[in-house]
Amino acid sequence: MAIMTSDNLPLQNPTINEVVINDLCTGCGTCVSICPNEAIELTVDGKKAIYIPKLNEDKCNNCGVCYKSCSGHSVNFKKLNLEIFGKEPDNVLLGSYIDCYTGHATDYDIRYNAASGGLVTQLLIFALEEGIIDGALVTKMSKEHPLEPEPFIARTKEEIIEASKSKYCPVPANIALKEILESKEDEKFAVVGLPCHIHGIRKAELINNGLKEKIILHAGIFCVHTINFSGSEFLLQRLKIERNEVKKMNYRGEGWPGSMLIELKSGDKMFIQISEYYDTRFGSFIPTRCTLCSDHACELADISFGDAWLPELANDILGKSIIISRNELTEEILQSMVSRKIIELNEIDSGKLAQSQGMLRFKKNRLKTRIFFFKLFGKKIPSYNQKLPRPKHRDYLMAMWLYLWIFIASKRYLWGLFTIKIWMAKWISYFRLI
Repeated sequence: MAIMTSDNLPLQNPTINEVVINDLCTGCGTCVSICPNEAIELTVDGKKAIYIPKLNEDKCNNCGVCYKSCSGHSVNFKKLNLEIFGKEPDNVLLGSYIDCYTGHATDYDIRYNAASGGLVTQLLIFALEEGIIDGALVTKMSKEHPLEPEPFIARTKEEIIEASKSKYCPVPANIALKEILESKEDEKFAVVGLPCHIHGIRKAELINNGLKEKIILHAGIFCVHTINFSGSEFLLQRLKIERNEVKKMNYRGEGWPGSMLIELKSGDKMFIQISEYYDTRFGSFIPTRCTLCSDHACELADISFGDAWLPELANDILGKSIIISRNELTEEILQSMVSRKIIELNEIDSGKLAQSQGMLRFKKNRLKTRIFFFKLFGKKIPSYNQKLPRPKHRDYLMAMWLYLWIFIASKRYLWGLFTIKIWMAKWISYFRLI
């Protein structure tokens, strides 16, 4: 569908501005790196507490590259699946794959200090040391601004380890694609990202063959949604900590399911179990664009990783990962790592894997309900060229509930209402048990 101007004339080369205006930006950062005129920079929208691109109209020549590579307004899953895997996926929830596993790194420190099992970290280290890649696009928390992420190209084992652990805040990972594009001709790279990051990279590779040749490994992280910057502010407020007092902030690590580390400039350290801080309040600070995503398992990656939320692993204090191997290269790397006893893997049935990821169906089965409400209020929605299941009637009520609390989270003066949500969550849990 053509984008129309105010004069009702077709705009042949829309820019990233169209995406921002329609509130469809994921903040992935792809447009910043892919723009041939360096006309785009990322800024933090103070009201929405997310990254959004800002276009310099003087530098822009309306080439449209930013819009074509943007995953915010559209992801043609059918076309990309055919391009990447040569077929459409048989499994609607998981995407195309060769095999599924649970596993972990055998190095205790890597496993203990990661989010779940340390497999992403160990895979990247192995690929680097074996000469498969020359670097990896990863993200660490900034030392200068400890509440902000810092995407970069890691070229050493130490740098890869520094980037381990989950980041529960907006991450514009793809701004680091610029360094990959400017790297030496024969260098190869891995990229690590959430579904929106991988979507942007895959779209960018369609229009930039140089990028496609340089990136040989796409590692995807399972994602329900990210947390906007207000989530961290809310958390610090609960803990009565001023943001200028924070020296370091890690959202995960210290075993599994892990704990948050907050180190203050005074030298004091606080460790908070994930079950204590990632509750129904913190989990309400959701960018609205995240609610329109259909991809939980990072289907367009070469290999995908997630937490192994399985009943039989509930007592595992070190952590295991769920792994979906999607092509021959990643399968070969995994088996080589197993043979050298760098990692341990156990095959798992795809149905069991889906059981470990309760939000898979939230992303797929209930997406039409959230799309319905966006359309109802005249909002633009992304195009996916993907079949979606029909939701149940109660799913519409759940969507209304979701957007109610997203609205409350967006208004600081309403944060006190989260007490009601906690109270209701406890009562719901109680009635489920009896």
